[in-house]
Amino acid sequence: MKQGKFIISADPLATDGDATPEDLLEAGPDHELREFSVPEALHGHRIDLVLANQVPEFSRSYLKQLIEAGLVAVGGGVVFKASHRVRFGDRLAVELRPTPQTQAFQPEAMALDVVHEDTQVMVLNKPAGLVVHPAPGNWGGTLLNGLLARDPVAALLPRAGIVHRLDKDTSGLMVVARTRQAMDRLVQAIAARKVRRQYLAVGHRVWTGPDLRRVDAPIGRDPRNRLRMAVVDLSRQAGKVAATEVRLLQNGNTCCLVECTLQTGRTHQIRVHMASLGHPLIGDAVYGGTAMGGLDRQALHAFRLAFDHPISGQPLSFSADMPCDIASALPSLGLSYNAAAESD
Repeated sequence: MKQGKFIISADPLATDGDATPEDLLEAGPDHELREFSVPEALHGHRIDLVLANQVPEFSRSYLKQLIEAGLVAVGGGVVFKASHRVRFGDRLAVELRPTPQTQAFQPEAMALDVVHEDTQVMVLNKPAGLVVHPAPGNWGGTLLNGLLARDPVAALLPRAGIVHRLDKDTSGLMVVARTRQAMDRLVQAIAARKVRRQYLAVGHRVWTGPDLRRVDAPIGRDPRNRLRMAVVDLSRQAGKVAATEVRLLQNGNTCCLVECTLQTGRTHQIRVHMASLGHPLIGDAVYGGTAMGGLDRQALHAFRLAFDHPISGQPLSFSADMPCDIASALPSLGLSYNAAAESD
């Protein structure tokens, strides 16, 4: 029997309550059936422990879910309890099914706004709402899927050449590598802070104090909500140093338009730092913002990207106009934006 490795999800595809050993033998072409006899050393042990011993590439908790889903048979019948005791010589069969994780890295044709492309790199303007990389809840329809469809060579690169990410509801510029050499050098450049990334953001409340502020505030998981990030005290909590330069562009009626320049690249960095200043982004409900001006996603756009070409060394600089949803919200907020006036 061909032996393969699948990643079993936290929600394995379950058979119904009338599953039989014959059902296991009729597994689809993308499923794998493992069969083995219980060795003498495991006589009398729980079936979940036996499976963990015989199928070691999977965790015991995942194997337990397979049992409860009716995907494990012992001798003449399907077993549904992980506590079931097996005997020496019992014949076990377990069906390993592909899951959304194992099928996530598939090409999916989609329209991509490519700003620049050569044999080594691609720069694109990501729309709000597009997830960059497959993850729970978004196993398909991601930028990675689109890259795989656009360029088959992307399948040879880790993460299809993606070297940095934007949040789902953040729009703007991203650079993607098209060769392994370019990818390695871009990753090094980002780590060395040689890639300049600037964002436009609209925050709640009028800006006061100096027009230019540098925020040095470490970021880690919010201890009160693990789905959020937060400014943390590194002497007491896990986290990483994070720095953002924030420059006021214009104050509105009850909000402010700012330019944010990343000095580091932590998860949700600008959103967390702006909230820590008392200016959560409009539309960013996760960090205290609310919808205004018809904008119900975080008002954050990566509008400028600059770096040296990873192979030729040529300086490259790109800009992306403010997207229509943010631009159309500005007048009602007492703001306006002139891209030419703000360019370097």
